[in-house]
Amino acid sequence: MSKNIFRKKSLERILSDVATGFSDAEHPGSASHLKKELNVKDLTLMGIAAVVGAGIFSTIGTAAFNGGPGVSILFVLTAITCGFSALCYAEFASRIPVSGSAYTYAYASFGELIAWIIGWDLLMEYAIGNIAVAISWSEYFINLLEGFHIHIPSYLTMDYLSAYRAKATIAELTASGHVADVTDRLKSEAVAWATAPGIGNFKLIANIPALAIVFVITYLVYIGIRETKKATNAMVILKIAVVIFVIVLGFFYITPANWHPFLPNGFGGVMKGVSGVFFAYIGFDAISTTAEECENPQRDLPRGMIYSLIICTVLYILIALVLTGMVSYKELQVGDPLAFVFQRLGLKNISYVISISAVIATASVLLIFQLGQPRIWMSMSRDGLLPKAFSRIHPKYHTPSFATIVTGFVVAIPALFMNLTEVTDLTSIGTLFAFVLVCGGVLLLPREEAQKGRFHLPYVNSKFIAPVIFVIGCILFYHQFLGLFDYTGGWEVYREKLPYFVFVILAAALTVLAFVKNLSLIPVLGLLSCLYLMTELGYTNWLRFLIWLVIGLVIYFSYGHKNSVLGKEEKAAQQSASS
Repeated sequence: MSKNIFRKKSLERILSDVATGFSDAEHPGSASHLKKELNVKDLTLMGIAAVVGAGIFSTIGTAAFNGGPGVSILFVLTAITCGFSALCYAEFASRIPVSGSAYTYAYASFGELIAWIIGWDLLMEYAIGNIAVAISWSEYFINLLEGFHIHIPSYLTMDYLSAYRAKATIAELTASGHVADVTDRLKSEAVAWATAPGIGNFKLIANIPALAIVFVITYLVYIGIRETKKATNAMVILKIAVVIFVIVLGFFYITPANWHPFLPNGFGGVMKGVSGVFFAYIGFDAISTTAEECENPQRDLPRGMIYSLIICTVLYILIALVLTGMVSYKELQVGDPLAFVFQRLGLKNISYVISISAVIATASVLLIFQLGQPRIWMSMSRDGLLPKAFSRIHPKYHTPSFATIVTGFVVAIPALFMNLTEVTDLTSIGTLFAFVLVCGGVLLLPREEAQKGRFHLPYVNSKFIAPVIFVIGCILFYHQFLGLFDYTGGWEVYREKLPYFVFVILAAALTVLAFVKNLSLIPVLGLLSCLYLMTELGYTNWLRFLIWLVIGLVIYFSYGHKNSVLGKEEKAAQQSASS
């Protein structure tokens, strides 16, 4: 049993399956292949489309509120972390130019059970990420309509839980004499609860714009990669132009005094924004799901990932500095920070332009995520771990049709009822886990000589570098390490330290392996940095994440393990040998 669940799919088998028409598990050997339409320019623009969206137009505000101007440091740290992971993704993409992203990579390096876990994790990451982006799009769209004096009833523009909580929160603040703490957002949510039609405590409250945009984007992804590419490229060019315009114009309104103090809440305050900032970066791995639709995936995928990451990092750092220079960081805890700062300075016409670009930008992110998730469903279905319908290729549009429709419903329905805060943290921890497995998987790949036209990860021996980094980390985080042995405050307080405790153990083990096995430095640094960022996401998110993985394991052992294509072949081979 243990050997069976860790059976690996060889690189040769993966490539040969796709070449022989395995794209459609319901019609193997047919001519139903995905269309090869993408080049390095398209991939780079797709990467930018996925990264420059909800993060730069939404979550950057809360991150700046917590970290002050120093949030720009967090963008650098997160970009470095993503850079290590991107290089590892690029290594896999050059060797395994097949749809499926980290799922396919894990199947080749770790085996079937780990592949299932990462595939299940990616489904959560993309679905919840899409929900968050749809909600963010809805906020900007509503603001845009308000600018044109078009009003949608508030109970049709938000989630049920926020409206339900708002009434009680306002009553509590009023009773305690903190009326000044009642924000406009709380008032809007309370109005939604008060005006929503319903019976008793059951109210009709749902985010209809979020539902609508998911259905529109799902249709676009359904009808073809060429149409998706054209729409993405147009949206990306427009939003990059707007972001550069904001940076240049905002530069003239910077007040250097707003940058002091640079770290008002210390390094801990900066790290509070890790979830929102990392959420901004998660999109670049979606490029790897389009491998089978690339003209030259082994050359262009690595370039597209790295180019898009560099461009987006520069834009994010500049935007963070401009925002915190234009107004005090204390004012930036808003859902639409870019539009807010210009409105705050009396430039309302500029804020309308930004709102329009934000609607387009977040739509492009949703487009890329909705493109990526069905291709993971498809890859898992090919291998028998999900029903065959998920890998059905549309005969006319050459897209994973059934998986695309299912993805639309999986994202659209929760987007009606969930809020942004609850979903970004879970998306970030899922993405970091995927990065951890990709970096670890690269360490298991046999080293090969560089081949012309293919990307290969530079090898730097971590034998001595990793121990030095570990020792420096122990010195810098000495007090945090000692805190692991302090149980003051009881379980409620101590449980928040558990993720960091796990990180210390894994970091020590990885350091020893690096010394003994001469591991490659870049994947080691990727593992360490991703694991550390996971510790910043708290006990509650770890618990939710583990519950999701347990549900996935139940599905795997009740369906996937029994229907695995490799498993059936192994069983047939054993029966043939015994007879």
